[in-house]
Amino acid sequence: MKSLRMLTIGAALLASSTVMAADLRVALQDDPDVLDPHLARTFVGRIVFTSLCDKLVDINDKLEVVPQIATEWTWNDDNTVLTMKLREGAVFHDGAVIDAEAVKANLDRARSNDESLRKSELASISDVKVVDANTLEITLKAADAGFLAQLTDRAGMLMSPASFDKNPGQNPVCSGPYKLVDRVQNDRIVLEKFADHWNADNYHFDKVTFTPIPDATVRLANLRSGDVDIIERVAPSDLPTVESDANIKLSSVTGLGYQAIEVNMANGAKADHPLGKDARLRQALNLSIDRDVINEVVGAGTYTPALQAFPPASFAFNEEFGNQKRDVEKAKALIKEAGFDRVPVEISYGNNTIMQQVFELVQAMGAEAGFDITLRPTEFAALQSALKAGDFYVGQSGWSGRVDPDGNIHQYVSCGGGLNDMKYCNEEVDRLLNAARTTSDTAERKKLYDEAQVILQQDMPVIYLFYLPWPFAHKASLEGFIPVPDGMIRLENVKLAQ
Repeated sequence: MKSLRMLTIGAALLASSTVMAADLRVALQDDPDVLDPHLARTFVGRIVFTSLCDKLVDINDKLEVVPQIATEWTWNDDNTVLTMKLREGAVFHDGAVIDAEAVKANLDRARSNDESLRKSELASISDVKVVDANTLEITLKAADAGFLAQLTDRAGMLMSPASFDKNPGQNPVCSGPYKLVDRVQNDRIVLEKFADHWNADNYHFDKVTFTPIPDATVRLANLRSGDVDIIERVAPSDLPTVESDANIKLSSVTGLGYQAIEVNMANGAKADHPLGKDARLRQALNLSIDRDVINEVVGAGTYTPALQAFPPASFAFNEEFGNQKRDVEKAKALIKEAGFDRVPVEISYGNNTIMQQVFELVQAMGAEAGFDITLRPTEFAALQSALKAGDFYVGQSGWSGRVDPDGNIHQYVSCGGGLNDMKYCNEEVDRLLNAARTTSDTAERKKLYDEAQVILQQDMPVIYLFYLPWPFAHKASLEGFIPVPDGMIRLENVKLAQ
């Protein structure tokens, strides 16, 4: 009996081990906001969406657009009509078929819903037509060189139309390889495998749990103790620890995005402050910041200084603006010219370890030039709501980046941009950015972006700080994970060896 009992216990333990090996635990830097891709705005939310919601198209690690729900696509001769063939047999989590009618319903909602943050991303669309059950025709107002790239993110994500009026922000019904089973705000998001997904055989976890852990050192400690399996955004100061631990592995890639500061210029009562009213003060704050120090002290050499929306790898990058250095004396002169001795500034930012360090440096640097900066740390999802509502004077603005340069700038600084929390509006900037969308000639597009940047450098609605690397760390036993420059965690063909 004792032998039989030991065998039974051993079998139970083996089964338990197998179940645990089929689960994945992911630690995020912040807690996502709403889980409705048309209304969401956080980077960590995009990481969750990558497992939760299929898109029309995706990108790979080479930044090539690849099929997802759309299996093939063609443009007409003047690049104003995009015809997409949809995958047959794909279904939403509620069992409804993903057909052209459902895709049209998603695109129509994303570009017309009053609260949608995707409207500016899809502003080029003039009509969406169902050709047949598996064929969709999207007509643009004019050629848009960045349009297909927009569909590789939330603008191209699909939810069951039947869920639109059932609070999808809390109860999303998407079509990805995993579906939502539980969410506890600031604690966890739990997904389970969707057995009817068209690519289910290539997803090997029964459950994926996302846990927000804002403290970078605590995130790493959880990985080293085995409480989580993969973490995003390893702190630069922790890189030596990761590299010296044989039980974990660093997987890093250069990103497409940036961290910045945005200034409220016309969004409610808090736009009535010195920086919001005078471009000279915004220029002075920009000049007071030593990005090389941020790179060295916080980034350990991984936070490449940024002074524009476009990373150095982009054809739109302007070297003239990219080489600007700190100039405290010029900053002081601009402050004096604007009629101030000292300038009060409140900066709101996400309350995680890295941003605390960054903005404490900005605070000290600004003080030398004449800015009295107070810091307002805020839970990240709450910060996003505050920015949208205009409940800020100066706020942290982070962007994970897009393949096409249009995705890094248009919706932030165009007059009707979905992420233009500042309510900055310059009609000439709009004209230039819209013109850059309508040509596929790279040299012409760069010329237009250069002209827009001259204006933006004067108006200074956004003060860029550094470009984002994406350093992931995971258990050495995690196989098949490939970091992609958009910073997403893609789980296709990823396994946790037993």
